[in-house]
Amino acid sequence: MAGRSASYKVVLVVRGELRLTPGKAAVQVAHAAVMLYQDAERRHAPALKSWLAGGQKKIAVVAPTLSDLEEIQRQARARGIPTVFVEDAGLTEVPAGTRTVLGLGPAPEGEVDRVTGSLPLL
Repeated sequence: MAGRSASYKVVLVVRGELRLTPGKAAVQVAHAAVMLYQDAERRHAPALKSWLAGGQKKIAVVAPTLSDLEEIQRQARARGIPTVFVEDAGLTEVPAGTRTVLGLGPAPEGEVDRVTGSLPLL
C-alpha cells in the first residue's frame, strides 16, 4: 500500500449528531491524528513515510451518526485502511466512552476517497 507514486492522506471524521463545540471538535480531531500517527509508526511504517514525504495531507469531514462512523470503519478496514476511534474521557461535553471521531489512514488518497469522498467538510 505504500507505493511512492500514490498520494497519501489522513481523513478525520467527526460525529455530527453530537454537535460538539468547535474547540471540542478540534481537540478530538487532534486526538485521532496523534493516534493514527502512533499506530502507523508501529504497524504501517511505509505508509507513514509516504504520507510524511507528501506533506501530511489531512482533511476533516462530518458523518451524521455513530452508525455511519461504524459503517465507514467497516468499509475502510475492508480496503486495508488503518482506522482509530476516539472515545472521550467525559470531562466536558459528552459522557465518558462516547465515540467522537473516526480517523482513517494514512493511506492512498484514492482508497480513502472511495470511503469518505462523499462526506461534507467539517
